[in-house]
Amino acid sequence: MSEILADNLSGKAVMGADGAELGMLYNITMDVKSGELQDLVITPNDDITAADFGLELDDEQRIRMPVNRVQAVKDYIVVQR
Repeated sequence: MSEILADNLSGKAVMGADGAELGMLYNITMDVKSGELQDLVITPNDDITAADFGLELDDEQRIRMPVNRVQAVKDYIVVQR
């Protein structure tokens, strides 16, 4: 996979592999000891719920999606639903 700067990802639209627009990327979490990326923090569209993914909302009503669900990063961040 080619390098992508985190600054270029903030505010990028997140889409399910089925083509449904899920929301906008708010942030990415990482383990500070290992440097491993952990979760995408997504501000969901109004019609999307965390339950659609078997996930929960955080305190700010954002979806925390594990980065291992990311399938592609281009015009959209494509994730496995």
